[in-house]
Amino acid sequence: MPNREDYIPESVRRTVAQRANYRCEYCLINEEDTYVSCEIDHIISLKHGGITSADNLAYACLPCNRHKGTDIGTLNEKGELVRLYHPRIDIWSQHFAISGSHIIGLTDYGKVTIKLLRLNDENKVEERAELQALKRYPLG
Repeated sequence: MPNREDYIPESVRRTVAQRANYRCEYCLINEEDTYVSCEIDHIISLKHGGITSADNLAYACLPCNRHKGTDIGTLNEKGELVRLYHPRIDIWSQHFAISGSHIIGLTDYGKVTIKLLRLNDENKVEERAELQALKRYPLG
């Protein structure tokens, strides 16, 4: 077994996936509706002092995980540093809403997360609309 601090045992990966009901914890897409399976994301990255434990791990689709990278926050429209949505301590519906096929930020955490993860890029919005038509994504 690897002796790296970022190694995630299969049992922990399974726990994280099941806890998320096999949906990206950021954009809510079901893993079955992605071209590539979802990944395990360190919510607080190792380089920022995060640890590899279930309490610091989220299930994320490839686009969300790549856009998030090791970031833990970004600047809001006022130029203030705001942390990103944290799936282990925040409740999705308190920070986001679905309007049509767009994800709307209800709080600063939600708004900066939408911006950084590009949750409303044209392709993501079109994909959500198609999945909504198939009843595979929540309706707004």
